Amino acid sequence: MRTDNKSTTRRQFLQATGGVAAVAMLPSISKGFHSNDDDEIRVALVGCGGRGGGAAVNAVNSKGGGVKLVAMADVFEDRLNSTFNNLNNNVSDRMDVPEDRKFIGFDAYKHAMDELRPGDVVILTTPPAFRWVHYTYAIEKRLNVFMEKPVTTDGPSSRKMLALNEKAKAANLKVGVGLMSRHSVGMQELYKRIQDGEIGEILFMRGYRMHGPAASFQSTPKPEGMSHLEYQIRRFHSFIWASGGCFNDFYIHHVDHLCWMKNEWPVKAQALGGRHYRENADGVPFVDQNFDSYAVEYTFEDGSKFFFDGRCMNGALGIFSSYVHGTKGIAVVARSSDMGGPQAIYKGQVVDSGNTVWQSTNRSNPYQNEWDVLVQKIRDDEPHNEVERGVYASLTSSMGRKAAHTGQEVTFDQMLNSEHDLAPTVDILTEHSDSPLMPGDDGRYPVPEPGRKGNREY
Repeated sequence: MRTDNKSTTRRQFLQATGGVAAVAMLPSISKGFHSNDDDEIRVALVGCGGRGGGAAVNAVNSKGGGVKLVAMADVFEDRLNSTFNNLNNNVSDRMDVPEDRKFIGFDAYKHAMDELRPGDVVILTTPPAFRWVHYTYAIEKRLNVFMEKPVTTDGPSSRKMLALNEKAKAANLKVGVGLMSRHSVGMQELYKRIQDGEIGEILFMRGYRMHGPAASFQSTPKPEGMSHLEYQIRRFHSFIWASGGCFNDFYIHHVDHLCWMKNEWPVKAQALGGRHYRENADGVPFVDQNFDSYAVEYTFEDGSKFFFDGRCMNGALGIFSSYVHGTKGIAVVARSSDMGGPQAIYKGQVVDSGNTVWQSTNRSNPYQNEWDVLVQKIRDDEPHNEVERGVYASLTSSMGRKAAHTGQEVTFDQMLNSEHDLAPTVDILTEHSDSPLMPGDDGRYPVPEPGRKGNREY
């Protein structure tokens, strides 16, 4: 990546903070997991939303068996109970979570991890604002980790995660990140073919995720009697501090897998975006911080481009796919959804069956594949750490989001070095705390206003 004299690169950051030297006092795990005669891998789930439940199922279904869910933690009891019941209906023979191993509250993550032994696995699937806090404790407990994407939402949390990860690597911890496209066999085959020159030199790339409102993308005013903090965590896709907004949470997969195909991260981004609908069909105003449409132009060091379009809007054209254009042909990376196949290469620039050069045939589940790899690396004690690319994918997403929200060009290094900490109190929050985002005197949450707030998103 291109850098300038006014910014700090990742390598310079780690050297300046003693990221590598600081790990000297941390014991490493001499084997892939605990060294006693019990080869069962115990798992704790921290963050009991839908993705957390899905990751837990993938964990206990890992190839080779011997993985058991033994503890669960969440800020909200209803979320924990709902996910527990769903898991109990589907994988009850691979879980042992009695009432005294169900933990509620902002410190619940510690209690759940305390139920594990060094070398066991903790699943971190809370909103990403909490990721560096929970990763810190997992490293202290010498636990292997699976963390959901995104892993950061801003520059300060990205720098924290990169420094923490040096400790994890020195302690021989295995860490998976939920960017499952990297474990699509079809995409792995396509990546190799692109790197081998089958589509020629890459000219540009395109990614689209355009569909109706999903998850907690839109939010109307919070109910009476609920704190701003609880409301925003429950509706975390709506708030940039908690999730990076819909851009980071929804669009990161296309950002990640197209940069993977290019084998490079972009050096800068400029973008457009806006909110067309400010209230729901009943006239109730939306209070979230998301734009409902985004258009980002990413630029790589060689000058080539990656164009991404995102939209959450009912009644508009739906497109959910990604492409790489080369001098010899075009590659379909995701035919539908975040990773849908078959992946394919075509002669020329038109996707037409008559132009097919190659098409993938593997239909294995990338969500399960990533867990099979993680568990096998633990058992074989082989290096496995996906955090750095998880941070870079999150930073690249944040760069595009910030470019749209500010109306400014944003470089990768500017994003990494940004001092705008979206959640400065995240490590000390309790149920009685104010949220990192509080309403102004007018009772409304601040929202992005391109061109009006300088280099701050809100």
